[in-house]
Amino acid sequence: MQKKISSLPFQGTPEQEAKLKEVIRQYQDDPGAVMPVLQEAQEIYGYLPLEVQTMIAEGLNVPVDEVYGVSTFYSQFALSPKGKYHISVCLGTACYVKGSGDVLNKLSEELGIDAEECTLDGRFSLTACRCIGACGLAPVMTVNDDVYGRLTANEIPGILKKYQEA
Repeated sequence: MQKKISSLPFQGTPEQEAKLKEVIRQYQDDPGAVMPVLQEAQEIYGYLPLEVQTMIAEGLNVPVDEVYGVSTFYSQFALSPKGKYHISVCLGTACYVKGSGDVLNKLSEELGIDAEECTLDGRFSLTACRCIGACGLAPVMTVNDDVYGRLTANEIPGILKKYQEA
């Protein structure tokens, strides 16, 4: 699955930028710096928007496409911000054959976002993953640390309501 760059406007702070510039300065002469700088940048910002990737590329004097390639190749990196409530829907084989695609579609419809996006208010983010490891409960989704199994698309509005009211 291809990662999507966030459509939300970048809202980095001067403090975050100063921290990132310090990290870049520390790694500036290291030929293998892209990976550790991306890791620290994600710690600072919570995700890796294109603006941050550009700052890293310029600071390390490497092409932006190299930074982008590393950030999209490794699953540890996120190109979109995570919401207060991060929803992950399993699309592994067991879940998919039992209807997780319908669950994901219903979530997307209800939240007004696609997988790998965050709602404008920052309340919800949505991810499709390959396996949660709860195949016996298929189809499965998580909302932060809460696990929901044997789901149907019809249950989604009620589950979301619980988090919308929190």
